[in-house]
Amino acid sequence: MERITFNEIPKEMMGNMISTENYINNSSLDFQLLELIRLRVAQINKCAYCVDMHYKELKHTGETELRTSTLSVWNETSFFTDKEKAVLQFTESLTELSKTDISNEIFDSLTRFFSTEEICNLTLAISQINTWTRLMRTFKSTAGNYKVTK
Repeated sequence: MERITFNEIPKEMMGNMISTENYINNSSLDFQLLELIRLRVAQINKCAYCVDMHYKELKHTGETELRTSTLSVWNETSFFTDKEKAVLQFTESLTELSKTDISNEIFDSLTRFFSTEEICNLTLAISQINTWTRLMRTFKSTAGNYKVTK
């Protein structure tokens, strides 16, 4: 049972979260890459609501079943590009910051593919989905009902 419904979340708080989401989605970062990040963070943080949402968003972008089903073991597959691998490594390091450091090697791998502005936006996107997963887990948002609207 949900502890706090979407309608009970303070409107100003939700407005600011959505505003940040819109900023990220309108940045130069590829939407499909953003959704890979979001799904991976949702998996790590065990947020069923967010896993459901971002799996459906990825499928809507045309992402393959093979890649979505192996995202949790991306580093053991050949299905992801070097660019995606750099982002996923950074995503995991930033999400599990208390367990691991963001080494120079991890950061430098991003600079091969992304500008300084894009790295800033990647960092914000990862931080934002970490915030969403924590909210949804705390509020016990119900998984399974999300519908892609685009």
